[in-house]
Amino acid sequence: MIEVNAPATMSDVARVAGVSTATVSRVVNGHYGVSARTVAQVRSAIEQLGYESSLVATSLRRSRTNVLGLVTHSFQSYTAEVLKGAMKALSRSGFDLIIYANSDLYGSYSEGWEKRHVARLSGTLTDGCIVVTPWGEVRSRTPIVAIDPVRGSTAPSVTADNLAGATTAVEHLLGLGHRRIGFIAGRSSLAAAWSREEGYRAALSDAGIPIDPTLIGEGDFNPESAVPLARALLRRADPPTAIFAASDGMALKVLEVAAELGFSVPGDLSVVGFDNIPESALTEPALTTVDQSMYQLGYEAARMLKSLVTGEWEGPRQVVLPTGLVIRGSSAPPRGTARG
Repeated sequence: MIEVNAPATMSDVARVAGVSTATVSRVVNGHYGVSARTVAQVRSAIEQLGYESSLVATSLRRSRTNVLGLVTHSFQSYTAEVLKGAMKALSRSGFDLIIYANSDLYGSYSEGWEKRHVARLSGTLTDGCIVVTPWGEVRSRTPIVAIDPVRGSTAPSVTADNLAGATTAVEHLLGLGHRRIGFIAGRSSLAAAWSREEGYRAALSDAGIPIDPTLIGEGDFNPESAVPLARALLRRADPPTAIFAASDGMALKVLEVAAELGFSVPGDLSVVGFDNIPESALTEPALTTVDQSMYQLGYEAARMLKSLVTGEWEGPRQVVLPTGLVIRGSSAPPRGTARG
């Protein structure tokens, strides 16, 4: 019996098996040209050295790494909440999680980032990946689950009921008496952004209010994209009395711009966001927002991906989670309007 105090290395496996490290590498990577007897020797050495908990040994025995990936462009509050949910779903499941993201926090988005990241992880380090708000359809030889997929995607996905959430948010503002409601949209390629704008338009139309395209700003979910759009809306001769932003990150920037331009919230301007990130409750005033339970998005995505990897998934391939309106201090009737 050989006792090993430090984690075993490939050289340790080679020494115990009586082969070269190159041979161990060939066995580990599943290359041809190694006899069955030698493969057995290498696997026996792995077991003997306590190497069975490594990705290599797990992959050798199960044809899997039992590691899942979470691929995201950058870490923001939204991503952090998604990650918490994914980790909870995988706790005590036998699966580990690798997070792969760009190094910049709010850097410029570059098309194709998710495909590059998934290509680096798929089949070598991970058995499948969760992709958060991708730019395009991602294909891989291992399972993929998208959180907030692109429009028209038929791949496995988890998303919130964005249409219902946005409709409820605008109906809330209409109920307070607002009629000139600005909207700062998200990235149009995403199904979530499209549905939130559709909800904005539907609520106004149902109330008999014509859509004013000059009150709609095209953002991309990057919080900084909301700054020039909010300034343009609030510097108008006839500024809106309320702004609905398609994400909390952008809504928080609207609050900053409003303060910069001398607008009081909610006295001069009501602001509503979408996400319910932790920061939304900490602003002054606290942000009225649509709660889409980002934690639950991550939880359900990880649960689906794990089951797809093991072949146990029997549910729908597109999961839609409910949303709810969280009313806080950033929304109120416009000046001169009594609450009905």
